[in-house]
Formats: sequence, structure tokens, C-alpha cells
Amino acid sequence: MPDLAPATPDALCDAIAEAAREGICLEIRGGGSKAAMGAACNAKVLDMRGFAGIIDYDPPELVLTVGAATPLVEIEPLLAGQNQMLAFEPWDPGPLFGNAEKSATIGGIVAAGLAGPRRLSMGAARDHLLGFKAVSGRAQFFTGGAKVVKNVTGYDLPKLLAGSWGRIAALTELTLKVLPLPETHATLAIEGLNVRQAQAAMAHALGSRAEIAAAAHLPGHGTSQAQTLFRLHGFEPSVKARVSMLVAMLAEYGMTEKLGETEAAAAWQSVREVTPLAGSWPLWRVNIPPSGAPQVVAALEPLGARWLLDWAGGLVWLAFDGDPMLVRRTAEQAGGHAMLVRAPAELRAGVAMQHPRPPGLAALEARVRRVFDPSGVFETGRFSDQEKQEVLF
Repeated sequence: MPDLAPATPDALCDAIAEAAREGICLEIRGGGSKAAMGAACNAKVLDMRGFAGIIDYDPPELVLTVGAATPLVEIEPLLAGQNQMLAFEPWDPGPLFGNAEKSATIGGIVAAGLAGPRRLSMGAARDHLLGFKAVSGRAQFFTGGAKVVKNVTGYDLPKLLAGSWGRIAALTELTLKVLPLPETHATLAIEGLNVRQAQAAMAHALGSRAEIAAAAHLPGHGTSQAQTLFRLHGFEPSVKARVSMLVAMLAEYGMTEKLGETEAAAAWQSVREVTPLAGSWPLWRVNIPPSGAPQVVAALEPLGARWLLDWAGGLVWLAFDGDPMLVRRTAEQAGGHAMLVRAPAELRAGVAMQHPRPPGLAALEARVRRVFDPSGVFETGRFSDQEKQEVLF
């Protein structure tokens, strides 16, 4: 089926209305950086690249409005030129699947809820989405939120759209809160800790007055030593004082080293982009309470799993070529859930990308989606084994 490529809200409404009349499902796609996630689906591609570009940027007000298909690589230099940033630290997942970098769009990032190590201190993508414009599965153009950094009345639709994976509406425009870049930053590292020691050290740091911006753990491979990382940022006198505090506080876990700027940048890039787990093995994203990270690693590492920790252990990335149901049971036992991010097509065909929901929650999610998409235009079967079982009403 040829792709649809609308470039105006009216054209997008017409395309969705026609798909609903014909009983065709639409796969929303911008840069395609996550196209290899989830099961293959028999759907027509809704190419959103016509909705790209910087619409409005007001640095003094810390507000940016862009087309949903604007590449991240166009947004970051623009903000950096004004000494500002997207504080939730979005990143391009394309290389995880062997694709070229620089394809991720801001709409796809927000729809997938992607955030980097700074999520620990600065919040998720949904916390920085002020407003949006979109077209629902009813082929109706609608807006949510506002272009101001203040509370608005009504339903908090931006939080509903962020992380919805395009199963509610096709985003055309986003308004995001931006923040000033920190004046300075520092990264401290402790080498040689095992997963339990690392998780304890990160928990200790987070519970202190050191105001940790990010905390992660890279296990050693081959001749490399394991590294437990702590990032601090802010005004220089404050960072200097908090570094001294943290060094003294973490002395019981080992000697703390301050990394050079280049080495620190490379370490955090490895964490953010999951580069140590590159390859063809199935890749899982396990979200759990941080205290559960050692439990997950202890269950799966003896079976060959490779891993790293972000968000002080709240996010475990796993490369594991074993039983998918074991991963999901292990995540549940640790109080969390597991998403299948990368896998061969045959595995993705039989294992749902998203962790199965309890029946009550699955029914509630379905009812919310039906409000916005009663005909199931965006229900491609890509994300969940429950989609095709749901009754449209």
C-alpha cells in the first residue's frame, strides 16, 4: 500500500477519515527510528514528515513550539545556541537497530516517552510537554495544554499523549518547556562495584543533600572495570561543594574518581544510548523500583544476560537471548515491567512489545483509546497482543 503523506491538518483529517471508512489501519511514522519495534503489521504508513520545522521559540520564556516531525538534531543546536536544553535528555534510538543516527523526531520521542539519564532529576518527557496539536482517530483536529509554563484548567491531555505510542492521535505540533544549560557539571565514578554495591551506593547518594542529577552503573566486560557513575550539575561553587560531600559520603564503597570532561561525556553517552549492548540479541527495557535491580540481574546474568543500569537502578537494560517469559516474570517479581525493544521479526511476531496489562487496566486503556479512536484506525497490532482481542465500541 502506498504511504499517505499529508502536510496540513485538513489533509491529515481527510486521510484518517478515509482510512476509517475503508477499515484500514494507519501506522504513524516520522523519522522511522523506532519502526523495528513491535510486531509487523498490515497497515498503511501515515508519513508525518510534512509536519516539521521550528514554529516559535521564545528563549526568555523558556518555551519552544515545533512541528512533531522536526528532527531532534535540528532542535538541540538551536537550544544550545541560546544556552538552553531539553532537560529530559531525549536521544535517538535508531542505532539500537543498526540504523543511521539523526532520524529521530521530537514527536516520536515524546510519543514513546524517551528520556535519558537526567530523567532521574529532571522528569520524563511528559513533564516537559506543555501543549500539542493533533488529529484523533475520529479525524478531528484538537489541542491540549497551552503555550505557557503554568497550570491550565481541564484534563491534562499532554500527559495522556506522551508515551501513548501514536495509539490515540497523530501529533502535528508540540510546545515544550526548555531550561537553561547548567553552568557546570561534574561526574564522579567508583570502579569495581558489583550490582548490589552499586545500587546501594546510588541509593545512598540519592538520599543525601548532594542533589544528584543522574546515577548509573556500567558493569565491567573483558578487561574493563565496572563503573558506578554520579553526575552533578549547577552553579560552580555549589557543584564543587557537593562533589566534596559526595566523595566523603561514598568513601565506604571505594575510592571516588572525578572523570575528565571527555571521559564523562563518553560514559554518559554509553548509558543513554545503550551502546555496550549493541548487536543483534533481543534487547529489553525493564522498569522497576531501583531496589529491585540486583534481583533482576541475579536472576538473568547467570543465564548469559548482559546489562546496564540507569536511573539509579530504576531502569535495567538487558540483552538476553533466552526465554522472554522469564524476563517478564522476573520484572514482575521485582515490582516492575519489561518492554521488548529489539528482537528478530519472528520473536516480535510472537511476543508483545509491551508488558501485558492486568485485565482491569487493559480494559481501562482500551476504553480511553476508543474515545479518541472508535474505529481502531491506529490499532495496528504492533504493540500489544491484547489489541486484536479488544471489542471496538
